Amino acid sequence: MRIISGIHKGKRITAPKKLPIRPTTDFAKEALFNILNNRFHFNGLVVVDLFSGSGNIAYEFGSRGAGPITAVDENFECVKFIDKISKELDLDITPVKSDVFKYLEKAPVKADIIFADPPYDFDVAALSRLVTLTFEKGLLKEDGELIIEHSKRLDLSQSDHFIEIRKYGNSVFSFFS
Repeated sequence: MRIISGIHKGKRITAPKKLPIRPTTDFAKEALFNILNNRFHFNGLVVVDLFSGSGNIAYEFGSRGAGPITAVDENFECVKFIDKISKELDLDITPVKSDVFKYLEKAPVKADIIFADPPYDFDVAALSRLVTLTFEKGLLKEDGELIIEHSKRLDLSQSDHFIEIRKYGNSVFSFFS
């Protein structure tokens, strides 16, 4: 994986093979950040990256000046890797080892952007629970957005707060506000 833009533009990051991850492709990530670039100024954005895995999305936000960033994953090795890379790159990323749903129940932060990239075997009910918790708990700042990356076989357009969907190959981003 590589960082597409910002102070670490072009930086390649190789995650250990043992990590249970499916990083967002560079193609889909570039498309996502082109959309976000038209909606947000990245400097100082408060971001929560759920199911962070390798930290791919968190590093991209950090490279563009966002921070503080919270990267949540339940896998200890993923959390260790994110901690190591964010320190090497001097990015304002705090990795948190937690089940995402438990984290959302007690989340200590209101974010401008919450990005979630759950396993592609999650069903609509589990993804809808992410949306419900985010909005019931008031975890977004005014004009904030929740973005869920999911399989193209799922449709979240009937969920509350849905605003749009963007498809890039096998990756789909559903936006909520």
